[in-house]
Amino acid sequence: MSSVALSLTEPDTTRLLRETVAAVCKPYGHEYFVRQCRERQNPRELWQALGEAGLLGVAIPEEHGGGGGGIADLAVVTEEAAASGVPLMLLALSPAVCAATLVAHGSEEQKQRWLPGLASGESVMAFAITEPDAGSNSHNIATTAVRTDDGWVLRGQKYYVSHVDNAQAILVVARVVADDDTAGLSLFVVDVDAPGLTRAEIEVEMVSPERQFTLWFDDVRIPADAVVGRPGGGLAVLFTGLNPERIGSAALLTGIARYALGKAARYATQRQVWGVPIGAHQAVAHPLARAAVQTELARLMTAKAAALYDAGLDAAEAANMAKFAASEAASAALDAAIQTHGGNGMATEYGLATLLALVRLFRIAPVSTEMVLNHIARRTLGLPKSY
Repeated sequence: MSSVALSLTEPDTTRLLRETVAAVCKPYGHEYFVRQCRERQNPRELWQALGEAGLLGVAIPEEHGGGGGGIADLAVVTEEAAASGVPLMLLALSPAVCAATLVAHGSEEQKQRWLPGLASGESVMAFAITEPDAGSNSHNIATTAVRTDDGWVLRGQKYYVSHVDNAQAILVVARVVADDDTAGLSLFVVDVDAPGLTRAEIEVEMVSPERQFTLWFDDVRIPADAVVGRPGGGLAVLFTGLNPERIGSAALLTGIARYALGKAARYATQRQVWGVPIGAHQAVAHPLARAAVQTELARLMTAKAAALYDAGLDAAEAANMAKFAASEAASAALDAAIQTHGGNGMATEYGLATLLALVRLFRIAPVSTEMVLNHIARRTLGLPKSY
């Protein structure tokens, strides 16, 4: 694993950033989040508020309308929003995957076109990589891009693409079909209303504003300058965005864990049975304490992964470890919090059960627990490849 200096104490600027995010999110909270989800709305008011406060663009360069910080700053924004009861998966996608890819590999025209809007929140970009038959195997992506005299033609299908209904464009992973060194995986910016692009919503049992879609690309013609980076740039370009996605996912999960543990600790202190607070009983206290330990360890690994990425070092191993640790911590924290509340843990008004499916999702996406463990087994332990 690459090494990088990592401070275990946060500077004043980071503490101020956390306070700012919490202040922006406070007027909204979990009830607003659930209401927007139930009404099949996107939390646009909160998104605009985060943009106006400069929080969506913290990892975008100043010359393109951002704050000039790094993925570590965006992780703080993502975590604190979730800790305030508004876990926005979009933070791990549009300003993370898409913006990071454009910052690193986009043309100057692409940066000027998209980054200021992504920083302000006026623009949203979706990310399309998953396919029905590719699963976790990015090498098996079947969506193709064929060069024409004036651009590209995309053909194929994408699956489980989030918030297409809330986006102006989609960053699409496709395979360039060619007989030269441009063959291979490439990324393309595609307008959501491009002719030949159709979509259908996938109904899922989850309280979330990010709806899921299947996309079909039927001879979708896009301009020559829609490609991001060198055609056939491959996994090196792709993981410029995928590692921030894992880091952002981990930050989201640790924020949810903090939110759940905070509610559980308050309830266990106030709720009395037989004359004592239920939190005085070890059967209640220990699962919460254990989850608190897991959460802090996941936060540390998330910070390390972000520091590696911002230093320009290989963050893949740490990002995968952070995502794994955070999904385990959030699952433990939410489960312990619900158990602490007893029957109230399943009541909507207590704001815990509404997060069950969302937290469970992150053991599947954006990369499954099993694939993370495969990566760590090979990368960290040097074990033989199992697939």
